[in-house]
Amino acid sequence: MNAKSPAPQISLARPVAIANWLFVVATMVVIIVMVGGITRLTESGLSITQWNPVTGVLPPLSEQAWQAEYNLYRQTPEFIYEAGPAGMTLSDFKFIFFWEWFHRLIGRLIGIAFALPLAWFWIRGSIPKGYKLRLLALLALGGLQGTFGWLMVRSGLSGTMTDVSHFWLSIHLLTALFTLGGLVWTALDLRALARNAAARPSRLTGVAILAAMVLFLQLLLGAWVAGLNAGHASSDWPLMQGRFIPEYDTTKGLFWAVTHDPFLLHFLHRWWAWVAVAALVWLARCVRKTDRRASKAVHSAFGTQIILGIATVMTGVELWLAVAHQLVGALLVIATAWAMHSAGRRDGTAL
Repeated sequence: MNAKSPAPQISLARPVAIANWLFVVATMVVIIVMVGGITRLTESGLSITQWNPVTGVLPPLSEQAWQAEYNLYRQTPEFIYEAGPAGMTLSDFKFIFFWEWFHRLIGRLIGIAFALPLAWFWIRGSIPKGYKLRLLALLALGGLQGTFGWLMVRSGLSGTMTDVSHFWLSIHLLTALFTLGGLVWTALDLRALARNAAARPSRLTGVAILAAMVLFLQLLLGAWVAGLNAGHASSDWPLMQGRFIPEYDTTKGLFWAVTHDPFLLHFLHRWWAWVAVAALVWLARCVRKTDRRASKAVHSAFGTQIILGIATVMTGVELWLAVAHQLVGALLVIATAWAMHSAGRRDGTAL
């Protein structure tokens, strides 16, 4: 009598469902990056002086509560040296409070939107082999993002600084963008796995690493420009105040100038952009034959970003143009992660 063959095991892994969930979270990250830009541009970031993870979900619900929050804000250097002398009213305070509160609310929603489905997929055994640690790392990055956000706010609540530290602002923003890239990369790996059970994760290629490094530096410069309000250093283009290279302060050394002088940082950000364009064109050309959509996405994103950057400068940092510039920056990160992933696909095919 022939022995019965073992019944085939049915995999509980759901790579498509997890990939779709990660794309939803990535969309939320893009939204919070955009709202973060509004928060920065409206000088709203220091309006909430405390971090209350639970009770802070609700805004003030009475005039007495509003007055209490306003009184706390009135003790900050930003109010003492800038907002107060400018004649800020309680109504003005409510406007800036809203954007910081909304920014924090979206951050909380992202945490819930990531942690709860992750637990659900984990309990049901739906996470494919080899992806649990990666998903936990993305969760940890989200937690770090919240911590960095509070450290950024705290940096502007004492001393004589009327803004948050541009270093902490860059850490806060770049962590969000790095997490965004990780979400997209992981989702693309899972989609490849859904198409082919033997698919291996995409690898980093030399051109992808180079493009990522060049783009990282451009994003870092952009964050410093935002943190130091250096976008206002010039409203003409391609020259700055009638000169190609503007005057900048070197009395404290070149390193200080590169990291603190708004004129030099504005200059570096606007011209390093073309180095980033060259690196991204190279990356896009590398994947043009295997993934034409990724190549087009990179070209479209950096083209739009350049136009928005110039328009932002020439309009004296018009609010919605500057916000669009930051939004498209996040979309450029997505497009770059997509192209980098395609460049490292082991099967050489597009998703």
